[in-house]
Amino acid sequence: MKAPSAYAPWLTPLYVGAVQLGAYATARMPAHERAELLRAHSTNVHNLRAGRWRTLATSAVFVESPLPVPYGLALLAALGTAEAAWGTRRAAGMFAAGHIGASVLVYGGLRAARALSHEYVTPDTERAVDVGASYGFYATVGALAVSVPHRGVRAAATAGLLALGAHPVLRRERDFTDVGHLTALLLGMGAGALFKARHRARAGRRDT
Repeated sequence: MKAPSAYAPWLTPLYVGAVQLGAYATARMPAHERAELLRAHSTNVHNLRAGRWRTLATSAVFVESPLPVPYGLALLAALGTAEAAWGTRRAAGMFAAGHIGASVLVYGGLRAARALSHEYVTPDTERAVDVGASYGFYATVGALAVSVPHRGVRAAATAGLLALGAHPVLRRERDFTDVGHLTALLLGMGAGALFKARHRARAGRRDT
């Protein structure tokens, strides 16, 4: 079996390239058609309540506009690092768990808020465009942070990411995607810590 450092990332550039090419293609569509396409693939309350669970997958390959260069490079770096370190299957699983997990939890939170008061969740919110790679990105970055070997660097990276993720949620102008990003980050950190603990346990059994 290959050592983790020997994995060559191939899915990451393929995925990011496909998302960017798709964004340029949809940007050429008439505005109303493009808006309807993005809504049809959004993990919003309207779609999930109607049982359109496929959007949990398709929403990850659509974005509202072409990725800015800094964000595209950050996405390549984070997902590529994870794929090189963990292998394609585990890295893809982490991304999917963050994307799907955060989407479902946000959906549940919005449904609960709607049940408490119609003022909390408006019809526009229920039909909002909610697509993109950000939930999976946040989960992957969170898992990478807790996987850093050096304790001091790991603590600083984890604390810094938590501060960055929590800040938008504390603003008055926050929206549900801010909560989703923090949720995905926490999911990634939790999964990364679990993987690390299991790896240590397996290593300990091999040494005995």
